[in-house]
Amino acid sequence: MEVLHKINAWKLARQKLGDCRIGFVPTMGALHAGHASLIERSVADCDVTVVSVYVNPTQFDNASDLANYPLTLPEDAALAEELGADFVFAPDYNEIYPDGFRYQIDETEFSRELCGAHRPGHFTGVLTVVMKLLNIVRPEKAYFGEKDYQQYLLIRDMVRAFFVDVEIVACPIVREDDGLALSSRNVNLDCASRTKAPLIHRLIESDAGDDVVAEELSRAGFEVDYVVSRDGRRFAAARIGTGRHAVRLIDNVEVE
Repeated sequence: MEVLHKINAWKLARQKLGDCRIGFVPTMGALHAGHASLIERSVADCDVTVVSVYVNPTQFDNASDLANYPLTLPEDAALAEELGADFVFAPDYNEIYPDGFRYQIDETEFSRELCGAHRPGHFTGVLTVVMKLLNIVRPEKAYFGEKDYQQYLLIRDMVRAFFVDVEIVACPIVREDDGLALSSRNVNLDCASRTKAPLIHRLIESDAGDDVVAEELSRAGFEVDYVVSRDGRRFAAARIGTGRHAVRLIDNVEVE
């Protein structure tokens, strides 16, 4: 497996690959079993798998969240290699944003709802960096976890809108035994918050209404952004903890 940091290095490597199916798993690193499931799916589906590791600053609306995001490239590369990935692409800001983020992709409807209503500019950063990465890697398939279901829908619709020749593949949420959806940010949970965190999943799976779930989470010490049922899913986002241990958790489940 090769770890590449420059776009030109990847372009040279891609030329040597010839006619093969390329699978792409975009990540911000701090890889866990959820990411592993995406990489394994790509390895099973495609001839070559590329994993990107890039902590994208343009999608963070909170400076402390960016500062606390775990940086674990050596461990990430080792795991990707163990899982069968062929390349890790780990660029820096100047490689991805030579324009200084002057040019952006802005979705004007769904990105303003749910997480977008509470994180201004977040999805503009997400969509812009994903489009850049897709244009760089030029995969046949790209894999995204359903934990970030709103993100998946926006990316899926973006590539359709711009006629990008790539299949966006959604992969199921991977959870801890107690139901907590795996996330790179979970490492920032203190003991008390980690104990409470699975309550989100338990409540959104229950028969209680959205307002009742939100009230129960608030009583348990969560700062609730939203609990919303729409389009066959129930979405929730809430913060737990204080200071540097404050973590924003999101989750969703299918509902009738």
